[in-house]
Amino acid sequence: MKKFDADYTLLKEMYQDGYFPDFLVDKVRERIEDVIAFLESGERDLEKIQEKFDEMTIAINDLQEAFEENDSELETVARESIGETADYILKWFDVPIDAEDAIRERDW
Repeated sequence: MKKFDADYTLLKEMYQDGYFPDFLVDKVRERIEDVIAFLESGERDLEKIQEKFDEMTIAINDLQEAFEENDSELETVARESIGETADYILKWFDVPIDAEDAIRERDW
């Protein structure tokens, strides 16, 4: 079973941008790490992988209010950072799902 790239920084752009509270970016990262752990288990069923990405995306959707309460929002930088991270994960694990499809449940 393949392990995720230890040298890759998840959500790097969001952490570098003071607009996003680190404790909330940590929550987004935790949802992404759940997907990574699922893929590290060796799962190859594309439907199950998509379901896991859907769960992740819905959980991130649920954080929008917390971001707003902290004078932030999941906007362009966040969308791009999460999308790029999803794309990197999919490519790392050789999963033939487009990053836009993987995060299809987003409402940000």
